[in-house]
Amino acid sequence: MRVVSLIFGILAALGLLLGFLPFFGWLNWIFVLPPAVLGLIFGAMSRDRGAVTLSAVVAVLGALRLMLGGGVI
Repeated sequence: MRVVSLIFGILAALGLLLGFLPFFGWLNWIFVLPPAVLGLIFGAMSRDRGAVTLSAVVAVLGALRLMLGGGVI
């Protein structure tokens, strides 16, 4: 479970890099928030603090990017 939660966090972080580009903010709905939430869930189940922290930071940054872009842009 530790590896799975870390992989979800890393995939979400890579999607977040794309989501920060202009006109690609909508990618946060598909490639950032769902994997980050799954990383949080699996990290909490395996009690892996690093994976939970990574997924939480990525989820917060993705949600912040969505708020600044109006949810779509």
